[in-house]
Amino acid sequence: MLLTIERANFADPELGVFLRAHLDDLAPTAPPESRHALDLGELQRPGVRVWVASVGETIVGTGALAALEPGHEELKSMRTDPERRGQGIASRILDHLLRDARGRRIRRISLETGRMEFFAPARALYAKAGFVLCAPFGSYLEDPHSVFMTKAL
Repeated sequence: MLLTIERANFADPELGVFLRAHLDDLAPTAPPESRHALDLGELQRPGVRVWVASVGETIVGTGALAALEPGHEELKSMRTDPERRGQGIASRILDHLLRDARGRRIRRISLETGRMEFFAPARALYAKAGFVLCAPFGSYLEDPHSVFMTKAL
C-alpha cells in the first residue's frame, strides 16, 4: 500500500465527505456537549494544520494539530476509514504529525478522546506512542465522557 500524507486541500469535496463521516461516527458516542471534534470550517481556521492520508486518489485518514499556546498543540481530527483500520494508517499519520510538531519546536502535544469502548483503539494507539493521562487542558473541563492525554516532545 503506497500511502501519501499531504496537507489538506479544503477544495476537495471528498475531504468534506470524509470529515462529515467522522462527525457522524462520533455522534452516538456522547452527548453534544461532550463531543469536541472540529468540523470542516473549524479545521480551516488559523493555527490549525490538517493532513490527509491517501492511497491513490482515495482519502483513508486525516489528522490535525491545533495551536493551544506557544509550544503546545492539540491533536485533532484523527480518523482512519473504517474499512482500512488495522493497517497502520493511524500510526503513520500520528508519526507524521509528531515529526511536524518537533520540526516546528513544539514542546507538548495534548489530546482529548472518548472514554467509551469505541475509542479504546485510539487510546491504545496514543499510549503506545508515549501519550500519558493528564488533567483537562486549554478550555476543556472535567467530563465523564472524556479522556485527556499528553506527550512531551
